[in-house]
Amino acid sequence: MTDKIKLAIASDLSGFPLKQAIVEHLSNREDIELIDFGIESADAPKPYFEQAPKVAKAVQKGEADKGILICGTGQGMAIVANKHKGVYACVVDDIFSGERAKIINNANVITMGGWITAPFLGTQIVDAWLSMAFTQKMEFKREFLTNAFQQVQKLEEETFGPSAD
Repeated sequence: MTDKIKLAIASDLSGFPLKQAIVEHLSNREDIELIDFGIESADAPKPYFEQAPKVAKAVQKGEADKGILICGTGQGMAIVANKHKGVYACVVDDIFSGERAKIINNANVITMGGWITAPFLGTQIVDAWLSMAFTQKMEFKREFLTNAFQQVQKLEEETFGPSAD
């Protein structure tokens, strides 16, 4: 038996319909433990800059393995999430970019736009991202990609300072 992937998710009002579709889709998967940080309804909106840190901090602290953030374009969520050390968030608008976010950039968070991505496509993007591993399908570039990720981590260390662990 494999361990479940702890997956944190959150949205603002613009991303709420897409978030709900993804939550419904993932709730049928036995390999996912979903941590839903809201919003709970369109009647209780919260802005992206309040929602993104919830998922980013859960990933940062190891309470979640991965995260999904959804706002209007995905861009605001990515900006805020990437302000947290150890979080590697990529905006994804299609299946190819969803896969490559993991394969090339080792993204532990993806962000999407509720104004851009239809729910049907959003669930496919999530499935594609979750099914990939870092450097998968690009084994011929594994050394380069691994070194590139290490250089990103080095830059992160210079920017944010040493880990508190």
